[in-house]
Formats: sequence, structure tokens, C-alpha cells
Amino acid sequence: MFYEEVTPVDLDDLMPAKKPSGVMIGENLSTLSVAELEKRITDLESEIERVRLELDKKRKHEAAARSLFKS
Repeated sequence: MFYEEVTPVDLDDLMPAKKPSGVMIGENLSTLSVAELEKRITDLESEIERVRLELDKKRKHEAAARSLFKS
């Protein structure tokens, strides 16, 4: 009895490629509807706010560290 050599298959190769979630900077906008463009703006504004909050936390943390080492 002969056995064929089997090549292992990666399950990721069998699955369809996932569309990246979220907004892609520089993406072609001409194919998007008005509603999609409005949602994109809302999503970007929310992300900007999230980044600003994180930046504020990091700046406060840096300031606290600087004041600790100045003493």
C-alpha cells in the first residue's frame, strides 16, 4: 500500500481575506455614498477624541515623572 505525501494546510489560507476594519487613511473616497462619508467623518472624529484623551493621559504622566525627579 502506498501513501501520498500530504502537504499541511494552513487554515488561514482557506479563509477569505478579511477587509481591514476601520478607516484606511488615503483610501479612495469616490466609491463611498454620502451616508458612508458622513459615518467616516463621525468615526474619525471619535478616533481623534480617543487619541487626544490618551495623549493627555501620557502628558500628565510625563509631567508627574518630571516633577518627581526634580525634587
